[in-house]
Amino acid sequence: MHAQAAEDFIVAELQRGLSPTLYYHGFLHTLDVVQAAQELAAAEGVTDADALALLRTAAFYHDAGFLHTYQGHEARGCELARATLPEFGYTPPQIEQICALIMATKYPQDPQSHLAQILCDADLDYLGRTDFVPISTSLFHELTAHELIANERAWFELQAGFLAHHHYWTATALARRAAPKQARLDHIRTLLATWPPDADSAATGMLLR
Repeated sequence: MHAQAAEDFIVAELQRGLSPTLYYHGFLHTLDVVQAAQELAAAEGVTDADALALLRTAAFYHDAGFLHTYQGHEARGCELARATLPEFGYTPPQIEQICALIMATKYPQDPQSHLAQILCDADLDYLGRTDFVPISTSLFHELTAHELIANERAWFELQAGFLAHHHYWTATALARRAAPKQARLDHIRTLLATWPPDADSAATGMLLR
C-alpha cells in the first residue's frame, strides 16, 4: 500500500471540499486525531508498521464523510475509503479493517480491537486536555450553524450528558485524560446548577472563564 499517496489524496480532498461551517469537524480536527492516534499507539506499544499505517489512514479518513453529509458521515467515509484506497494499493481486507476503525468512532463508540480503541480515544482526546474550551466552543458554533442546538444552556446540558456517558478505552488515555475530563464535567454541572433562568441569550462565554 502507498499510504503517503493516500494521505496526500484525502488531505487535498478535505482542504478543498469541507464546508467552512465545520468549525469543529474541519481539517484541523483530522490532523489533531492523526497526531493523537500516533502518540497513543506509541504509548500503547503498537510497533507493527502495517498496523500503524492502517491506523493512520483510518485517522485521515475517519471524518471524510463530512465531504458529503453531516448525519451518517462515518458510513460515507467508509464508502469513500472503499472507492479510493484500491488506487493506492490497499487490499480489500486492509480497507475493511480501516472501515471497521472508522465505524468504531460512531457514537456511542464500539471499538472491537486495540487499534479501534486507540482511534476512538484519539477522536475525543480533547475532552481531557487543556484546550477543551476552545475546541468545544468550536463544536458549539458548528452545531449552532447547522441548527442542531437551541441555545447555550441546551449546549451545556448536551455537554454534561456526553461527558458523563463517555469513557476512554486505552490504559494510556484513562491515565492521561480521565481525571481532567471529570473535572470539566464537574465544572459544567456547577455552571448548570447556578444558571440564571433568563441567561440563555446573555451567557455567551460563561464557560470560558
